[in-house]
Amino acid sequence: MIRRLYEWILALAGKPSAPWALGAVSFAESSFFPVPPDVMMVPMAVSRPDRVWFYALITTLASVAGGVLGYAIGALLFDSIGQWVFRVYGLSEKAATFQASYAEYGHWVILLKGLTPIPFKLVTITSGFAHYDLFWFVVLSLITRGARFFLLAGLLGRYGVQIRGVLDRHLNVVAAIAVAVIILGFVLFKVLL
Repeated sequence: MIRRLYEWILALAGKPSAPWALGAVSFAESSFFPVPPDVMMVPMAVSRPDRVWFYALITTLASVAGGVLGYAIGALLFDSIGQWVFRVYGLSEKAATFQASYAEYGHWVILLKGLTPIPFKLVTITSGFAHYDLFWFVVLSLITRGARFFLLAGLLGRYGVQIRGVLDRHLNVVAAIAVAVIILGFVLFKVLL
């Protein structure tokens, strides 16, 4: 199943709809979808190394746009959708603690957690819930998400051939590591909150 998904993403990279699909996943991940866009960006970039910077730009902009939706969920719909997302991730009791940390460290929370495997949707929803300044939320999100995806693009541009070889030979191991990193992100979020 993982191999078929990987091959589908590789084939998708050659289609005109590739940027739209990447943008949709990036947008959704920042507000409600559990899978990070890296899972789609990496195979697309190793398939089309000539578009790696374009993919980083799409991923960054769509992630920030999705972050604004996550912010709106936190600001306007926390009592319904926002709490549901926090319950799904087992973080309901920690939302108030996270909100309190914004009073003093909001900018650092966004910058640091936007670079890590901590699910960005939790940062975006809580930023809205904490009524963090929307302008600074967008600016800091552009910085942190841009840094993450353009750094990834740089690595993929430089080592893409080797990375594709590793993915082709050891996809299941890489997928297991990716799942472990995502789980680690959730654990870190709970611990650091």
